[in-house]
Amino acid sequence: MKSFIRVQLSIMMFLEFFIWGGWFVTLGTFMGQNLNANAGEIGAAFSTQSWGAIIAPFIIGLIADRYFNAERILGVLHLIGAVLMYQMANATDFAAFYPYVLGYMIAYMPTLALVNSVSFRQLKDPAKEFSYIRVFGTIGWIVAGVVISYVFFWDSTEALADGALKNTFLMTAIASAVLGIFSFTLPKTPPVVAKGEKVGIRDILGLDALSLLKDRNFLVFFASSILICIPLAFYYQNLSPFLTEIGMEGSTAKAAIGQVSEVLFMLLLPLFFKRFGVKYTLLIGMAAWAVRYLLFAYGNADELVVMLFIGIALHGVCYDFFFVSGQIYTDSKAGEKFKSSAQGLITLATYGVGMLVGFFIAGKVTDSNLISEGVHDWNGIWTFPILFAVAVMVLFAIFFKNEKVEEKHL
Repeated sequence: MKSFIRVQLSIMMFLEFFIWGGWFVTLGTFMGQNLNANAGEIGAAFSTQSWGAIIAPFIIGLIADRYFNAERILGVLHLIGAVLMYQMANATDFAAFYPYVLGYMIAYMPTLALVNSVSFRQLKDPAKEFSYIRVFGTIGWIVAGVVISYVFFWDSTEALADGALKNTFLMTAIASAVLGIFSFTLPKTPPVVAKGEKVGIRDILGLDALSLLKDRNFLVFFASSILICIPLAFYYQNLSPFLTEIGMEGSTAKAAIGQVSEVLFMLLLPLFFKRFGVKYTLLIGMAAWAVRYLLFAYGNADELVVMLFIGIALHGVCYDFFFVSGQIYTDSKAGEKFKSSAQGLITLATYGVGMLVGFFIAGKVTDSNLISEGVHDWNGIWTFPILFAVAVMVLFAIFFKNEKVEEKHL
């Protein structure tokens, strides 16, 4: 691959995740501070990610894979996103904000698959080369947090009181417009499905892979993947409001510690797979969720702040050891015929169904632990995902039988 194309793809990935990390992390805090939204409304806003994940396969399967170049659709979606992001910045209440965030997520979620498609089509050996492109996405997310906390200080106590988090949407609107325009300069990525070839709903949603559920082990893994997304939703929805409420300065940048650990533990993942097998690697991932929330429940922004940092840093274990391991396991179980549809089914089940239920429950639990305006019983809030993660872990440990994943998948 030419160096120029490698640079193009790296910039694309950087901007793609700079945009997501530039507003999604602080969404809960913004809604509470600027829109006076309650936890249920905040949960509904976060749930738009799930609706976007559910709708994304139709956009990719019915449009991107059949009629138009991937880089052109990527450009159009990000230009639409820039307009919607600008509207989100200027919303003054939840009723006005929600339609824009829903529309934005419907436009944004398909771009996650599109940037991968554009990248894979240019790589000679994706298994070896893709990680070096994708890492720029993680860097983009981290940079977004640093810019918010330590360049503009938009999440400082004083700035929050002045509604400064509105600027995160303006920043990402500009970045989205830049990526939208830049996308039209990316290498041409034409449709992979012939115009006359029929693509059914089963193909788009990955329903052909449902036959894999006849395998008891995969069925247990599939159900566990959906259930573990409920604790995951608590992290995405509540981390920023939690850190802000307990008085941690620069919380957005500090939350990016999780993305740093994600890179580090990704490198360790093959070692754990070989040493412990798929079952115990997945169990370590689930156990990390419970430990993380235990640290959040009893840590604070003062003498016990190290507990919060460890909890955030566990993101690499939580995400890589369960979700990335799960993708590798799914790939090994699917075989050549169902590889794409199996991954699509898992994505639909987790980021679609699992997270949708998770954000709803997280909103209800958070609202039920409201002590007074702007004050929550965070110990009570974090206790729920602790117990839930432990329950899922125990059920998985009992019913999932260990098996080896073929060497080529590692």
